[in-house]
Amino acid sequence: MDVGIPKPEYPRPQMVREAWMNLNGEWEFEFDDEDKGKKEEWFLYHSYSKRIQVPFAYQSKRSGIHITDFHDIVWYKREIDSKELVPDKRYLLHFQAVDYQAELWVNGIYAGIHRGGHVSFTFEITPYLKEGKNVITLRVEDDSENLELPRGKQFWKETSENIFYTRTTGIWQTVWLEPVNEIYIERIRMTPDVDRKMIRMEILLNKRAEAELAVEISYGGKRMVRDTVSIFKGKTVREFKLDQNINKEWEHKCYEWTPDNPVLFDVKFLLRTGTVPKDEVGSYFAMRKVSVENGRFLLNNRPCYQKMLLDQGYWRDSLMTAPDDEALIKDITLCKEMGFNGARKHQKIEEERYYYWADKLGFLVWAEFANAYIYSEKYVEYVIPEWIEAVTRDYNHPCIVAWVPLNESWGVDSIMCREEEQAHASCMYYLTKSLDTTRSVISNDGWNHTHSDLLTIHDYECGGEALQRRYASMERILKDMPANRTLFARGHHYEGQPVIVSEFGGIAYQKNADSGWGYASADSDGEFEEKYREVVESLLDSPLVQGFVYTQLCDVEQEINGLLTYDREPKLPPEKIRAINQGRK
Repeated sequence: MDVGIPKPEYPRPQMVREAWMNLNGEWEFEFDDEDKGKKEEWFLYHSYSKRIQVPFAYQSKRSGIHITDFHDIVWYKREIDSKELVPDKRYLLHFQAVDYQAELWVNGIYAGIHRGGHVSFTFEITPYLKEGKNVITLRVEDDSENLELPRGKQFWKETSENIFYTRTTGIWQTVWLEPVNEIYIERIRMTPDVDRKMIRMEILLNKRAEAELAVEISYGGKRMVRDTVSIFKGKTVREFKLDQNINKEWEHKCYEWTPDNPVLFDVKFLLRTGTVPKDEVGSYFAMRKVSVENGRFLLNNRPCYQKMLLDQGYWRDSLMTAPDDEALIKDITLCKEMGFNGARKHQKIEEERYYYWADKLGFLVWAEFANAYIYSEKYVEYVIPEWIEAVTRDYNHPCIVAWVPLNESWGVDSIMCREEEQAHASCMYYLTKSLDTTRSVISNDGWNHTHSDLLTIHDYECGGEALQRRYASMERILKDMPANRTLFARGHHYEGQPVIVSEFGGIAYQKNADSGWGYASADSDGEFEEKYREVVESLLDSPLVQGFVYTQLCDVEQEINGLLTYDREPKLPPEKIRAINQGRK
């Protein structure tokens, strides 16, 4: 498949403008262990002693610093020459992700604050720019030991161990600058209706203005829809019907998006006030439907067996930051070569370019929040706004078929009995549904579910016969407790949801100098293949299981239970894994 990589790698593929400036590269950098930077006004006068390669966290090798000591407050500085800027434009400074709290100064003037380590945010910096050199200064605070903060797999000790990995502090995704006019498109929300063959578009401007919006939908360079829409008070909603423009060329092709047929429609938006162009944005969408009916998980109204991998989204030299687009493509391509149709991105809101390639290559994704570990009012204050930002940002990506706000009761470890923690899990379920009714939502992946669209189970039993017995009947599924946890929290019960074994396997196999652990072990290619076959075939043989998530894609730090090494080398030929996943002997 030809998937030509657009260069440079535009960080927001769902909403593309031609003009932008990539600010990755070398920045000045400083640790502020004594928290004196604000008092000493480092945003005005300070000689920074270090240099860092953005967007890599200082803990990573790619950053050029590569130390894992605790440094919870860090500062960044970079200059931009006004000669690089277009006159008479407004400038938006975008941060794709900064962990955890970021405060910005431009030319010594305070420009804003953002909290949340895994989502994108933007500051308009136009009022602070001047002729000549412009200085951008960022202070980031990330409490390494605060277990109320959403942190995912980032360990609260200096050395990683068990299932937890090296922390990420500061900028860890692309920083970029974007020129816009005084009126521009701020948000696009696209909802496909497969049954009616329509696409619903909601367009929001940056201000309550009146304008005209030209919309053009095409596929393969051939126009399917062209219309002009009036925008009143900065917002418009319009539906476009597609089937009337599908000609004979489409009779032998399905225009619905699936992993085997990832059809994407291109969209162009041209915003005008009178005859004056104000904004031009490119985007895309897919006709894709996710539903649960009569206890079955359906994709485009047809049963879909999800064969997925647990993917931590870590790399040896760059930690949570993908080295480049090729690395993202390689992960998805290897998964598909091994016979998987999706991934559960574990404890990490992934960068938008990952979702773009999953959209383009045809790859299902469960999008999961990075959880905290201690429940409190402060925890709730941290979690909910960031989760809303994540769901809102990534709503348009067709690859995402499920939202996972909580995993294994992390942050709500007394959910079995405590009413407030059950209420929180239900709140996260209904909050997500209030933002998006088009996808499945899993309340607490693994066990102790409250309200949930899927019954997901974490089961690291490695004996094939035991797995076959457990998943042969619903009575046994609901009775057994694979992790010594009930599948539902007290007061909640099974209501016919599809059953997905969303973690299993985890077979350790050492293929290089990396040592570590897994939930079972193998000492040779043959033993690894047989143990993998045993656990997978046990689930494929079940009349009740409708999908699985094998642990895991690749080795990560001290875990060597991947199908690939940490450097993404297959431990077995992909075709052997594929044959097992397809049920072939």
